[in-house]
Amino acid sequence: MPEKLEEGILYVSVEYCTALHKCVCGCGNTVVTPISPTDWQLKFDGKSISLSPSIGNWSFACRSHYWIDKNHIRWAGNWDKDQIEEGRKEDQQKKARYFNKLSISEPSNDKLKTKESLPKTSWSWRSIWNALISKN
Repeated sequence: MPEKLEEGILYVSVEYCTALHKCVCGCGNTVVTPISPTDWQLKFDGKSISLSPSIGNWSFACRSHYWIDKNHIRWAGNWDKDQIEEGRKEDQQKKARYFNKLSISEPSNDKLKTKESLPKTSWSWRSIWNALISKN
């Protein structure tokens, strides 16, 4: 990842299963979104990117809340303290169910690639997009 992030770019690290971007409200804070089955999911459809679920920056002074949906920002409503607490509790329960189910039901498979065996790559979607456009 670059030391200085540019606004309007979503940076993705496959190695660390993480996406970074500057808060879209313009406050300058760096937003870190872990990519996993129980955190955020990143979708690239060949033309646009989406990140879900919504991004609620509750610990920032701006308290911005938005979706990144097909290269567009969709603003979401503000949440009060009770809604934030309930959302965090639901996230914790979702993780507990996922990892409990995973440890009980998934068979071991030595042929699966581990994180360490995957290529170590970081890129910005802008660089991928530019590479795709330049091929046409």
